[in-house]
Amino acid sequence: RWEERTQADHGQGGDVSAETTRDAAQLHTPVLVDQCMDLLAPALTRPDSLLIDATLGMGGHTHAALTRFPHIRVVGIDRDPQAIALASERLREFGQRFEAVKTTYDQIGQVIDDHSADGLADAVLMDLGVSSLQLDETERGFSYAHDAPLDMRMDPTRGRSAAELIADASVQELTDILRTFGQERFAHRIATLIVNERAEQPITRTGQLADLVKRAIPAPARRTGGNPSKRTFQALRIAVNNELDILRAAIPQALSHLRVGGRMVVEAYQSLEDRIVKEIFAQGARDNAPPGLPVVPESMKATLTLVTRGALQADSAEQESNPRSRSVRVRAVEIRSPWRPQ
Repeated sequence: RWEERTQADHGQGGDVSAETTRDAAQLHTPVLVDQCMDLLAPALTRPDSLLIDATLGMGGHTHAALTRFPHIRVVGIDRDPQAIALASERLREFGQRFEAVKTTYDQIGQVIDDHSADGLADAVLMDLGVSSLQLDETERGFSYAHDAPLDMRMDPTRGRSAAELIADASVQELTDILRTFGQERFAHRIATLIVNERAEQPITRTGQLADLVKRAIPAPARRTGGNPSKRTFQALRIAVNNELDILRAAIPQALSHLRVGGRMVVEAYQSLEDRIVKEIFAQGARDNAPPGLPVVPESMKATLTLVTRGALQADSAEQESNPRSRSVRVRAVEIRSPWRPQ
Protein backbone atom coordinates (compact mmCIF):
# COMPACT_ATOMS: atom_id res chain seq x y z
CA ARG A 1 0.00 0.00 0.00
CA TRP A 2 1.22 3.45 -0.84
CA GLU A 3 -1.14 5.57 1.26
CA GLU A 4 0.76 5.77 4.51
CA ARG A 5 4.01 7.51 5.48
CA THR A 6 6.26 7.47 8.54
CA GLN A 7 9.66 8.92 9.39
CA ALA A 8 9.85 6.90 12.59
CA ASP A 9 12.81 4.78 13.63
CA HIS A 10 11.32 1.45 14.68
CA GLY A 11 13.20 -0.72 17.16
CA GLN A 12 14.09 -4.36 16.66
CA GLY A 13 11.25 -5.47 18.90
CA GLY A 14 8.61 -3.33 17.20
CA ASP A 15 8.17 -0.84 20.05
CA VAL A 16 6.65 2.44 18.95
CA SER A 17 6.91 5.70 20.86
CA ALA A 18 4.06 8.15 21.36
CA GLU A 19 6.02 10.67 19.29
CA THR A 20 6.28 8.14 16.45
CA THR A 21 2.53 7.57 16.61
CA ARG A 22 1.79 11.31 16.46
CA ASP A 23 4.18 11.74 13.53
CA ALA A 24 2.53 8.87 11.68
CA ALA A 25 -0.93 10.27 12.31
CA GLN A 26 0.10 13.67 10.98
CA LEU A 27 1.71 12.22 7.85
CA HIS A 28 -0.85 9.52 7.22
CA THR A 29 -3.08 10.08 4.21
CA PRO A 30 -5.27 7.03 3.49
CA VAL A 31 -6.29 6.76 -0.14
CA LEU A 32 -10.00 7.46 -0.82
CA VAL A 33 -10.77 7.06 2.87
CA ASP A 34 -14.13 8.89 2.79
CA GLN A 35 -15.27 6.97 -0.27
CA CYS A 36 -14.31 3.67 1.34
CA MET A 37 -16.22 4.56 4.50
CA ASP A 38 -19.27 5.49 2.38
CA LEU A 39 -19.11 2.11 0.62
CA LEU A 40 -18.84 0.23 3.92
CA ALA A 41 -21.50 2.23 5.78
CA PRO A 42 -24.65 0.31 4.68
CA ALA A 43 -23.14 -2.90 6.09
CA LEU A 44 -22.20 -1.40 9.46
CA THR A 45 -25.62 -0.56 10.86
CA ARG A 46 -25.97 -3.28 13.52
CA PRO A 47 -24.83 -2.63 17.09
CA ASP A 48 -21.43 -4.23 17.59
CA SER A 49 -20.93 -4.62 13.82
CA LEU A 50 -17.63 -6.29 12.96
CA LEU A 51 -15.30 -4.82 10.31
CA ILE A 52 -12.18 -6.70 9.29
CA ASP A 53 -9.36 -4.45 8.08
CA ALA A 54 -7.39 -7.15 6.29
CA THR A 55 -4.45 -4.85 5.54
CA LEU A 56 -4.03 -2.83 8.72
CA GLY A 57 -0.79 -0.98 7.93
CA MET A 58 -0.49 2.03 10.22
CA GLY A 59 -4.20 1.96 10.96
CA GLY A 60 -5.41 4.93 8.91
CA HIS A 61 -8.54 3.31 7.52
CA THR A 62 -9.30 1.63 10.83
CA HIS A 63 -8.98 4.95 12.67
CA ALA A 64 -11.43 6.52 10.22
CA ALA A 65 -13.90 3.64 10.64
CA LEU A 66 -13.78 3.58 14.44
CA THR A 67 -14.26 7.37 14.51
CA ARG A 68 -17.13 7.51 12.02
CA PHE A 69 -18.95 4.40 13.31
CA PRO A 70 -18.81 4.51 17.12
CA HIS A 71 -20.85 1.30 17.47
CA ILE A 72 -18.50 -1.02 15.54
CA ARG A 73 -15.54 -3.24 16.35
CA VAL A 74 -12.52 -3.62 14.05
CA VAL A 75 -10.10 -6.50 13.84
CA GLY A 76 -6.96 -5.52 11.91
CA ILE A 77 -4.77 -8.08 10.14
CA ASP A 78 -1.15 -7.53 9.17
CA ARG A 79 1.89 -9.75 8.79
CA ASP A 80 4.32 -6.90 9.54
CA PRO A 81 5.22 -6.72 13.25
CA GLN A 82 6.19 -3.03 12.94
CA ALA A 83 2.78 -2.22 11.47
CA ILE A 84 1.04 -4.13 14.25
CA ALA A 85 3.01 -2.23 16.91
CA LEU A 86 2.47 1.18 15.33
CA ALA A 87 -1.23 0.71 14.64
CA SER A 88 -1.90 -0.76 18.09
CA GLU A 89 -0.32 2.25 19.77
CA ARG A 90 -2.12 4.69 17.51
CA LEU A 91 -5.51 3.03 18.07
CA ARG A 92 -5.14 2.52 21.81
CA GLU A 93 -7.72 5.24 22.47
CA PHE A 94 -10.46 2.95 21.11
CA GLY A 95 -9.83 0.30 23.75
CA GLN A 96 -11.51 -3.06 23.21
CA ARG A 97 -13.18 -1.87 20.01
CA PHE A 98 -9.93 -2.64 18.20
CA GLU A 99 -7.77 -5.75 18.10
CA ALA A 100 -4.79 -6.56 15.90
CA VAL A 101 -3.88 -10.03 14.63
CA LYS A 102 -0.44 -10.80 13.19
CA THR A 103 -0.99 -13.10 10.25
CA THR A 104 -1.37 -13.07 6.48
CA TYR A 105 -4.83 -12.15 5.26
CA ASP A 106 -5.41 -15.52 3.60
CA GLN A 107 -6.15 -16.56 7.20
CA ILE A 108 -9.10 -14.16 7.30
CA GLY A 109 -11.63 -16.96 7.68
CA GLN A 110 -9.97 -18.21 10.85
CA VAL A 111 -9.63 -14.65 12.16
CA ILE A 112 -13.37 -14.07 11.71
CA ASP A 113 -14.20 -17.42 13.32
CA ASP A 114 -12.07 -16.41 16.31
CA HIS A 115 -13.72 -12.98 16.72
CA SER A 116 -17.37 -13.55 15.82
CA ALA A 117 -19.87 -15.69 17.70
CA ASP A 118 -21.55 -16.83 14.48
CA GLY A 119 -18.43 -16.92 12.31
CA LEU A 120 -19.57 -13.98 10.21
CA ALA A 121 -18.36 -10.40 9.76
CA ASP A 122 -20.34 -7.39 8.53
CA ALA A 123 -17.67 -5.89 6.29
CA VAL A 124 -14.16 -6.43 5.00
CA LEU A 125 -11.71 -3.82 3.73
CA MET A 126 -8.55 -4.68 1.79
CA ASP A 127 -5.99 -2.07 0.75
CA LEU A 128 -3.51 -4.09 -1.27
CA GLY A 129 0.19 -3.97 -2.04
CA VAL A 130 3.17 -2.59 -0.18
CA SER A 131 2.74 0.09 2.47
CA SER A 132 4.71 3.30 2.80
CA LEU A 133 5.75 2.07 6.21
CA GLN A 134 7.63 -0.60 4.29
CA LEU A 135 8.69 1.57 1.36
CA ASP A 136 9.96 4.40 3.52
CA GLU A 137 11.88 2.21 5.97
CA THR A 138 15.07 2.16 3.92
CA GLU A 139 16.54 -0.88 5.64
CA ARG A 140 13.56 -3.02 4.64
CA GLY A 141 14.91 -3.09 1.08
CA PHE A 142 11.66 -2.42 -0.80
CA SER A 143 12.80 0.75 -2.54
CA TYR A 144 15.18 1.16 -5.44
CA ALA A 145 15.66 4.81 -4.46
CA HIS A 146 18.05 4.04 -1.57
CA ASP A 147 20.84 1.53 -1.10
CA ALA A 148 19.91 -1.01 1.56
CA PRO A 149 19.95 -4.74 2.26
CA LEU A 150 17.96 -6.55 -0.42
CA ASP A 151 15.22 -7.96 1.81
CA MET A 152 11.62 -7.05 0.77
CA ARG A 153 9.90 -9.32 3.29
CA MET A 154 6.70 -7.86 4.68
CA ASP A 155 7.31 -10.01 7.74
CA PRO A 156 11.07 -9.72 8.28
CA THR A 157 10.99 -12.49 10.88
CA ARG A 158 10.26 -15.31 8.45
CA GLY A 159 10.66 -16.52 4.88
CA ARG A 160 13.47 -15.94 2.41
CA SER A 161 14.59 -12.50 1.39
CA ALA A 162 14.87 -11.14 -2.15
CA ALA A 163 18.64 -11.59 -1.92
CA GLU A 164 18.18 -15.25 -1.07
CA LEU A 165 15.67 -15.69 -3.88
CA ILE A 166 17.96 -14.29 -6.57
CA ALA A 167 20.93 -16.20 -5.15
CA ASP A 168 19.22 -19.53 -5.82
CA ALA A 169 16.84 -19.11 -8.75
CA SER A 170 17.75 -20.19 -12.26
CA VAL A 171 17.66 -17.89 -15.27
CA GLN A 172 14.31 -19.37 -16.30
CA GLU A 173 12.82 -19.02 -12.82
CA LEU A 174 13.93 -15.40 -12.57
CA THR A 175 12.66 -14.69 -16.09
CA ASP A 176 9.26 -16.13 -15.19
CA ILE A 177 9.08 -14.04 -11.99
CA LEU A 178 10.01 -10.79 -13.73
CA ARG A 179 7.74 -11.42 -16.69
CA THR A 180 4.71 -12.66 -14.71
CA PHE A 181 4.79 -10.36 -11.69
CA GLY A 182 6.54 -7.33 -13.18
CA GLN A 183 5.38 -7.50 -16.79
CA GLU A 184 9.00 -6.76 -17.64
CA ARG A 185 9.72 -7.14 -21.36
CA PHE A 186 13.47 -7.39 -20.74
CA ALA A 187 13.01 -10.13 -18.13
CA HIS A 188 15.37 -12.62 -19.75
CA ARG A 189 18.16 -10.07 -20.16
CA ILE A 190 17.86 -9.01 -16.51
CA ALA A 191 17.68 -12.60 -15.27
CA THR A 192 20.73 -13.60 -17.29
CA LEU A 193 22.76 -10.67 -15.98
CA ILE A 194 21.72 -11.47 -12.40
CA VAL A 195 22.97 -15.05 -12.73
CA ASN A 196 26.21 -13.92 -14.40
CA GLU A 197 26.85 -11.23 -11.77
CA ARG A 198 26.15 -13.48 -8.78
CA ALA A 199 28.83 -15.87 -10.03
CA GLU A 200 31.32 -13.05 -9.39
CA GLN A 201 29.86 -11.68 -6.14
CA PRO A 202 26.62 -12.05 -4.14
CA ILE A 203 23.87 -9.55 -4.94
CA THR A 204 22.80 -8.43 -1.49
CA ARG A 205 22.02 -4.69 -1.83
CA THR A 206 19.21 -2.80 -3.52
CA GLY A 207 21.79 -0.50 -5.10
CA GLN A 208 23.52 -3.45 -6.74
CA LEU A 209 20.26 -4.73 -8.18
CA ALA A 210 19.12 -1.31 -9.41
CA ASP A 211 22.46 -0.77 -11.15
CA LEU A 212 22.28 -4.22 -12.71
CA VAL A 213 18.77 -3.63 -14.06
CA LYS A 214 19.86 -0.31 -15.54
CA ARG A 215 22.71 -2.04 -17.36
CA ALA A 216 20.46 -4.83 -18.63
CA ILE A 217 17.81 -2.56 -20.17
CA PRO A 218 18.75 -0.84 -23.47
CA ALA A 219 19.28 2.91 -23.17
CA PRO A 220 16.36 3.91 -25.45
CA ALA A 221 13.95 1.90 -23.27
CA ARG A 222 15.22 3.64 -20.14
CA ARG A 223 14.21 7.07 -21.38
CA THR A 224 10.47 6.53 -20.82
CA GLY A 225 8.27 4.82 -18.25
CA GLY A 226 9.93 6.01 -15.06
CA ASN A 227 12.67 4.26 -13.12
CA PRO A 228 13.79 1.13 -15.04
CA SER A 229 14.00 -0.86 -11.78
CA LYS A 230 10.37 -0.46 -10.72
CA ARG A 231 9.06 -3.56 -12.52
CA THR A 232 11.89 -5.77 -11.28
CA PHE A 233 11.48 -4.61 -7.68
CA GLN A 234 7.70 -5.09 -7.88
CA ALA A 235 8.10 -8.60 -9.28
CA LEU A 236 10.59 -9.72 -6.64
CA ARG A 237 8.49 -8.23 -3.85
CA ILE A 238 5.39 -10.07 -5.04
CA ALA A 239 7.34 -13.33 -5.31
CA VAL A 240 9.05 -12.97 -1.93
CA ASN A 241 5.74 -12.31 -0.17
CA ASN A 242 3.59 -14.66 -2.28
CA GLU A 243 1.15 -11.77 -2.64
CA LEU A 244 -1.04 -12.92 -5.52
CA ASP A 245 -1.60 -16.46 -4.25
CA ILE A 246 -2.51 -15.04 -0.84
CA LEU A 247 -4.96 -12.63 -2.48
CA ARG A 248 -6.57 -15.41 -4.54
CA ALA A 249 -7.09 -17.45 -1.38
CA ALA A 250 -8.23 -14.54 0.78
CA ILE A 251 -11.08 -13.08 -1.27
CA PRO A 252 -13.26 -16.22 -1.39
CA GLN A 253 -12.61 -16.79 2.33
CA ALA A 254 -13.68 -13.27 3.13
CA LEU A 255 -16.82 -13.51 1.01
CA SER A 256 -17.82 -16.82 2.59
CA HIS A 257 -17.53 -15.23 6.06
CA LEU A 258 -19.68 -12.18 5.34
CA ARG A 259 -23.30 -12.13 6.44
CA VAL A 260 -26.08 -11.34 3.95
CA GLY A 261 -26.03 -7.58 3.42
CA GLY A 262 -22.35 -7.46 4.26
CA ARG A 263 -19.89 -5.62 2.04
CA MET A 264 -16.34 -6.07 0.84
CA VAL A 265 -14.27 -3.14 -0.44
CA VAL A 266 -10.90 -3.66 -2.12
CA GLU A 267 -8.34 -1.05 -3.16
CA ALA A 268 -5.80 -2.28 -5.73
CA TYR A 269 -2.84 -0.39 -7.14
CA GLN A 270 -1.62 -2.52 -10.01
CA SER A 271 -3.29 -4.53 -12.74
CA LEU A 272 -2.32 -8.00 -11.50
CA GLU A 273 -4.12 -7.45 -8.21
CA ASP A 274 -7.08 -5.67 -9.75
CA ARG A 275 -7.60 -8.44 -12.31
CA ILE A 276 -7.93 -11.06 -9.55
CA VAL A 277 -10.41 -8.92 -7.62
CA LYS A 278 -12.42 -8.07 -10.72
CA GLU A 279 -12.69 -11.69 -11.88
CA ILE A 280 -13.81 -13.10 -8.51
CA PHE A 281 -16.34 -10.32 -7.99
CA ALA A 282 -17.70 -10.62 -11.53
CA GLN A 283 -18.03 -14.38 -11.19
CA GLY A 284 -20.05 -14.05 -7.99
CA ALA A 285 -22.30 -11.40 -9.55
CA ARG A 286 -23.39 -13.69 -12.40
CA ASP A 287 -26.21 -16.22 -12.28
CA ASN A 288 -24.80 -19.74 -12.46
CA ALA A 289 -27.53 -21.18 -14.68
CA PRO A 290 -27.52 -22.59 -18.21
CA PRO A 291 -28.73 -20.09 -20.81
CA GLY A 292 -32.37 -20.32 -21.80
CA LEU A 293 -33.86 -21.36 -18.46
CA PRO A 294 -37.24 -19.58 -18.06
CA VAL A 295 -36.69 -19.26 -14.30
CA VAL A 296 -33.31 -19.24 -12.55
CA PRO A 297 -33.39 -21.44 -9.42
CA GLU A 298 -32.43 -19.71 -6.20
CA SER A 299 -29.43 -22.01 -5.85
CA MET A 300 -28.09 -20.74 -9.16
CA LYS A 301 -28.67 -17.02 -8.67
CA ALA A 302 -25.79 -14.59 -8.22
CA THR A 303 -24.56 -14.35 -4.66
CA LEU A 304 -22.99 -10.89 -5.05
CA THR A 305 -24.22 -7.49 -6.12
CA LEU A 306 -21.67 -5.16 -7.66
CA VAL A 307 -21.77 -1.91 -5.67
CA THR A 308 -19.26 -0.19 -7.94
CA ARG A 309 -19.82 -0.50 -11.67
CA GLY A 310 -16.32 -0.84 -12.95
CA ALA A 311 -13.70 0.55 -10.60
CA LEU A 312 -13.80 3.76 -8.61
CA GLN A 313 -10.75 6.00 -9.12
CA ALA A 314 -9.41 9.04 -7.33
CA ASP A 315 -10.50 12.36 -8.76
CA SER A 316 -8.00 14.98 -9.90
CA ALA A 317 -8.12 16.83 -6.57
CA GLU A 318 -7.16 13.72 -4.58
CA GLN A 319 -4.50 12.74 -7.10
CA GLU A 320 -2.98 16.19 -6.75
CA SER A 321 -3.04 16.19 -2.95
CA ASN A 322 -2.13 12.51 -2.54
CA PRO A 323 0.00 11.27 -5.47
CA ARG A 324 -0.19 7.69 -4.24
CA SER A 325 -3.87 7.64 -5.18
CA ARG A 326 -3.15 7.99 -8.89
CA SER A 327 -3.13 4.28 -9.65
CA VAL A 328 -5.84 3.11 -7.23
CA ARG A 329 -8.83 1.06 -8.40
CA VAL A 330 -11.60 0.49 -5.84
CA ARG A 331 -14.18 -2.27 -6.21
CA ALA A 332 -17.00 -3.15 -3.82
CA VAL A 333 -19.61 -5.89 -3.59
CA GLU A 334 -22.54 -6.72 -1.31
CA ILE A 335 -23.56 -10.21 -0.25
CA ARG A 336 -27.10 -10.90 -1.50
CA SER A 337 -27.14 -14.58 -0.45
CA PRO A 338 -24.52 -16.79 1.23
CA TRP A 339 -21.42 -16.90 -0.95
CA ARG A 340 -20.98 -19.94 -3.17
CA PRO A 341 -17.84 -20.30 -5.28
CA GLN A 342 -18.92 -20.58 -8.91
